[in-house]
Amino acid sequence: MENTTSASNKAFSYIAFFDLDRTITKAISGRALARRALKKGFMKGSDIALAAYMGITYRLGLADPVNIMEKMAGWVKGLPEQALTDLCSEINRDVMLPSIHTEVIDELKMHRSRNAKTVILSSTLEPICKEMANHLDMDDIICSKLEVINGHLTGRPVGKLCYGDEKLKKIKEYCEMNNSSPAESWYYADAFVDFPALSFVGFPVCINPDRKLAKEAGRKGWTVFNWS
Repeated sequence: MENTTSASNKAFSYIAFFDLDRTITKAISGRALARRALKKGFMKGSDIALAAYMGITYRLGLADPVNIMEKMAGWVKGLPEQALTDLCSEINRDVMLPSIHTEVIDELKMHRSRNAKTVILSSTLEPICKEMANHLDMDDIICSKLEVINGHLTGRPVGKLCYGDEKLKKIKEYCEMNNSSPAESWYYADAFVDFPALSFVGFPVCINPDRKLAKEAGRKGWTVFNWS
């Protein structure tokens, strides 16, 4: 698997991007991570209270989801990087890998048979994406990273979290770096928040889309898969 910032030396015909939560997998990594962190004592009661408050403000449309995600990342402040890596490995082993959609395996095989480059494009944290990409033999990851100083997490992201319009930016940059046409690229995703990125590629694919994305997909004639 390559680094997320490097162009590929491998010859390929096009790029197939895949969201992770509720696209590659049935599970949601952030939810699983929070539950396990609380169980292990990494998260405090105040973190849970903040999450509940942020959830309410998001549903009421009173807060930007990216700001919410950045604030929620604060629970890792002071945690050793290795502790988070180990926690993410547990989540992958116990929750994420067992919840992989069987249909995604066939999609990956199809793209490999066409000499495509397969890439995870997700707001999920890097350790989870990296293990998932290795497990599925995918070529690269584009995801959210957390800042580490002297082996400990600061609670701040590195750059912007890979969410919403940031995914569109990442696809544009990645296609340019790899001299690949967006018109020939694919993106698999489940939520309307991914609409900008889905609109940018030539082959958008909606997996079990939420109501708003399903409506837009129907209007635009996009491919929709309902995976079990």
